[in-house]
Amino acid sequence: MKFLIVRFSSIGDIVLTTPLIRCLRQKFPNAEIHYLTKKNFLPVIINNPYLTSIHTIVKDFDEVIDRLKVIQFDLIIDLHNNLRTLRLKQTLREVKAVSFNKLNVEKWLLTNLKINTLPKRHIVERYMATVSSLAVTYDNKGLDYFIDDAEKVNQDDIPTSHSQGFIGIVIGAAHNTKKLPVKKLAELCEKIDHPIILLGAQEDFFNGEKIAKSNKTKIYNACGKFKLNESADLVRRSRFVISHDTGLMHIAAAYKKYIISIWGNTVPAFGMTPFETPYDVIQVNNLYCRPCSKIGYDKCPKGHFKCMNNIDINAIITLANNGLRNYSNL
Repeated sequence: MKFLIVRFSSIGDIVLTTPLIRCLRQKFPNAEIHYLTKKNFLPVIINNPYLTSIHTIVKDFDEVIDRLKVIQFDLIIDLHNNLRTLRLKQTLREVKAVSFNKLNVEKWLLTNLKINTLPKRHIVERYMATVSSLAVTYDNKGLDYFIDDAEKVNQDDIPTSHSQGFIGIVIGAAHNTKKLPVKKLAELCEKIDHPIILLGAQEDFFNGEKIAKSNKTKIYNACGKFKLNESADLVRRSRFVISHDTGLMHIAAAYKKYIISIWGNTVPAFGMTPFETPYDVIQVNNLYCRPCSKIGYDKCPKGHFKCMNNIDINAIITLANNGLRNYSNL
């Protein structure tokens, strides 16, 4: 058997496909399991031992279509399910395909009319349902994330003050409406009485500097200083993680970290909460305009950004103190 799993992006969404990859391998130990994704996201699955081969694209699957045709797949498992993957399936029309139900109508109803008809199922469960016809069942082992030893952070690369333990705070996200304002993040870090490492991409570096300036001994700005899998290793080594709805949150879940999960314009009802790990949700409840999008925006469409501006920082501090007592040895 030769399977082609398709998920082009992004970090969190790809991490959430890892139970399906593992369980498919368990069901078909001798199969070839291939994965098609964007080149930018190769680090997320490059070390996954359950995959036979990974195919990457920069812009479009036309870059690899000749190679995919030669392989002669038995089944395409389309976990992205958009116009591009429809065209891929039409191009490989001799190959049977199963497709993930994205529930776009239900999401539209929730974001536009605030009518919630979404099933109370995590997206991992819905991914698994895509391959139910193969009798592939979930094994209750959570998410996977694999890092090569060469990608792990050297002890000398983080401050000595953080060598005995730190809280990882993810300050970035793909969209601004998923992120706490810098002023709120700075307040959070000032009030936490424990070493902190700020995690994010290169574009988060300057915000990280603003947040860390109040106490650079306690707060280490790692944003943009480490590659993705090095940042994942810092997540692995953290006592616990405070994060927006973003990729590193799901990587933290793969390492079974306690997570304080902060939600802005998106909502847990979309089914992408931390999976199979202890967590608490921080959000502004009963806000008439939430959720305003299933993904996010560069700025609040209403102009007030109450979903993040009204977040109770002291509530996060209370959870963080509980986390230090209860989860610091995970």
